Amino acid sequence: MTHLLSTATPSRPPHPASAPTFAVISGTQVQQALSGREKQIVELVEATYRLHGAGDSVNPPSYFLRFPDRPSARIIALPASVGGSVHVDGLKWISSFPDNVRTGLPRASAVLILNDPDTGYPFACLESSIISATRTAASAALAADWLSRNRPRPTRVGFFGTGLIARYIHTFLAGTDWAFDTIGVHDVSPDSADGFSGYLRKSGTTAEVTVHDSAEDLVRSSDLVVFATVAGEPHVTDPAWFTHNPLVLHISLRDLAPEILLASANFVDDVEHCLKADTSPHLVEQRTGNRDFLNGTLNDVMLGRAAPPPDRPVVFSPFGLGILDLAVGKYVYDEAAGAGDLRLIDDFFHDLRRFG
Repeated sequence: MTHLLSTATPSRPPHPASAPTFAVISGTQVQQALSGREKQIVELVEATYRLHGAGDSVNPPSYFLRFPDRPSARIIALPASVGGSVHVDGLKWISSFPDNVRTGLPRASAVLILNDPDTGYPFACLESSIISATRTAASAALAADWLSRNRPRPTRVGFFGTGLIARYIHTFLAGTDWAFDTIGVHDVSPDSADGFSGYLRKSGTTAEVTVHDSAEDLVRSSDLVVFATVAGEPHVTDPAWFTHNPLVLHISLRDLAPEILLASANFVDDVEHCLKADTSPHLVEQRTGNRDFLNGTLNDVMLGRAAPPPDRPVVFSPFGLGILDLAVGKYVYDEAAGAGDLRLIDDFFHDLRRFG
């Protein structure tokens, strides 16, 4: 990453900047940089949330590109800027094409662009589906830790939705020292449920793995419930399923009916971001006309300004902030640079002289 040289005396023109460099970091390199680093990445995500809470970040609304002829598909732009030791600007460009699953491709694909905050020049493009899944899973593991500190630590986890995100969340829970007696699995696709349960059994877990045909059975038998689906609108509607007061990681944001949130304590990662685009929390706001149902943000919990009650279901609904992608992406870049593995694109920037 190249920075402009300092300006010379006013009687002389400034020294020219060195030619910026541009690196491309592949998914293989991303995986190598992140594999086995679950605790470090959770600490990084926590630090980034704290920076955001202190106002040392910029995280404008996401921008959705939708297609009239492909209503289930979308591509989302998440611009952001992070201060502190991360100190980087950038953009995640992530697509969600659910029909990919039928052909064996993952639903999501993404790239991340990192920009030098001094010059504005982009200095790296990273494969980002792994980064996106990693920051989502790290956020979930962080929330599970903080939101269970004043209540019995869950020993029975249930995964509702069994795709890539569920796999990463399990990896991060296991990598941050969570141990479960039972792991429940439910998916509308029996093949997906079977595949995920097979992965779990090969992962080295000592937990009893059970595939539940009934969504209700999964929820009622779990004290930590992970929703990681592609649902576009609420499909879980009965608050009675949650009367045992589980901790719910509502990662996919649109699974739970307003009645369930109104009967629960609710925490989000960012209020303004989460209460948009007909998420479940947004539907509650539309119904009630207020935000009184929110108990606070995860950062409020970390700062001691809010605490989850032990006698109600606790629901964490994270929108997923672009600042987390930047923090994890910059971590990957620094790891690759430190190892001497950056793949620089020669002459990526051309015609850098103002007057030729």
